[in-house]
Amino acid sequence: MRIGIDLGGSKIEIIALDDAGRELYRERTATPAQDYHAILHAIAQLVARVEQACQQTGSVGIGIPGAISPQTQWVKNANTTCLIGKPLQQDLERQLQRPVRITNDANCFAVSEATDGAGQQAKVVFGVIIGTGTGAGIVIDKQPLHGANAIAGEWGHNPLPWPHADELPGPPCYCGKQGCIETFLSGPGFTADHQRQRGHGANPKEILALANAGDDIAEASLQRYEDRLARALASVINILDPDVIILGGGMGNIQRLYQNVPLRWGNYIFSDQVVTPLVAPLHGDASGVRGAAWLWPGN
Repeated sequence: MRIGIDLGGSKIEIIALDDAGRELYRERTATPAQDYHAILHAIAQLVARVEQACQQTGSVGIGIPGAISPQTQWVKNANTTCLIGKPLQQDLERQLQRPVRITNDANCFAVSEATDGAGQQAKVVFGVIIGTGTGAGIVIDKQPLHGANAIAGEWGHNPLPWPHADELPGPPCYCGKQGCIETFLSGPGFTADHQRQRGHGANPKEILALANAGDDIAEASLQRYEDRLARALASVINILDPDVIILGGGMGNIQRLYQNVPLRWGNYIFSDQVVTPLVAPLHGDASGVRGAAWLWPGN
């Protein structure tokens, strides 16, 4: 049995899978986001409940909104800030009395879709999560690519490629830079861009509904978004040339992106033709927690 845990800013989700990927158990609980020791306790309690319900022990994989530093073995780059600088892996292994595998939540998403999802036939998968933030995971031959600095796939904190004059210097990012891809493509970034044009706010679902109703300003906001996403993904294709790009997160629910973005990205890709598919995740919101479970190989 494989146990996967998705440690998010607002919720902790746990799943148990058998060797065929069938779901045996699933549960969610609120994340005590400002209390590191409470997070450890909550994870330990979830694992205990899974194993009691399934009457067996399992391997444990965890996706976190950050990474384990190869230098210190502590958590870095986490938007659940109480994790930063903490020896999360060592503390959990002590509590659970077994080895634990931890990686970035976007890596888990990509692993899930590469293992038995929309990218299961692909050798190289680029799995994108665009929601509150903008991240991605790279999977090659079903294995996540971490990189020497444990930041492989962190495309959201690169500058928006081929910027227009009115996109410079770009909105400020929490990382300390300006004009990061995340500031344009995240859900809050999209909302802020629309608000600058409209003068008042609307969330992505509302903007899409306005555009569908014929609102010209909302339609223009979506077209700007599509072109920016096309530019950002074109730069990934120019470097990595993945077999498939899988678009997850809340912004991935906008169906028109799957048709319109590939129509635009050919203008920016250094190739005479582009055959890269942009697809939705097969497992949807469950991909992150499933991917955490798949961090461990089969028996």
